[in-house]
Amino acid sequence: MEKRKAIVTGSSSGIGKAITSILLKSGADVIGIARHHEKFEPDFDRYLPISLDLSDFEKIESVIPQLLLEHSDIDVLICNAGHGDFQALENFSSKQISKFINLNLISHIILCRHLVSYMKAKGNGDIIVIGSEASLAGKKKATLYSAAKFGLRGFTQALRDECSNTGVRVCLINPGFVRSPFFDSLNFKPGDAENNAIETDDIAKIVCDIIKTRQGTIIDEINISPASKSIIFK
Repeated sequence: MEKRKAIVTGSSSGIGKAITSILLKSGADVIGIARHHEKFEPDFDRYLPISLDLSDFEKIESVIPQLLLEHSDIDVLICNAGHGDFQALENFSSKQISKFINLNLISHIILCRHLVSYMKAKGNGDIIVIGSEASLAGKKKATLYSAAKFGLRGFTQALRDECSNTGVRVCLINPGFVRSPFFDSLNFKPGDAENNAIETDDIAKIVCDIIKTRQGTIIDEINISPASKSIIFK
């Protein structure tokens, strides 16, 4: 891991924070992308925080190419940033729908477009996308979230096939309930029992293992669930 350099989106909290922490502790360099970084300032000189709102596509188009110019050894992309909003479809305005899909789906596609071209030219690289169990079955009040995650799953599967002979590996991880700040702005959360939710460190360890896997082996997709599902409404 000492020779790996990763971009992690949503690096300041939750799953992204846990992934960033384990990569740094394993010896990798990390470029963390988030809107704000006050919540997480790791004491590593191998961590570079970049403030970027991924729903702003113009900023992505200016920041990412510059990063690739300045850091020619980037060989890992962790697409993790996103948020949830669970309501009946008619409660969303057109503007809210567009902004939600932009962040949770299109921003990932744009990031991958930049990185995959770069990785193909080098002949190696790992792209790991954090999806959701919502990509496996649509549920009520999750119309937008499921639309984004189903789209992300189809995109990842197609990109994996596209990269199959290039040395670039593409993996999708679909977690169920994760105990994280994701639920802070929602009116529900996982039950309090230990087995009601996945821990962020569990996902971070899996991401680390994927990156360490022998180059000739590709892990296509991983589904992760808590042992027992329970929901508490706030």
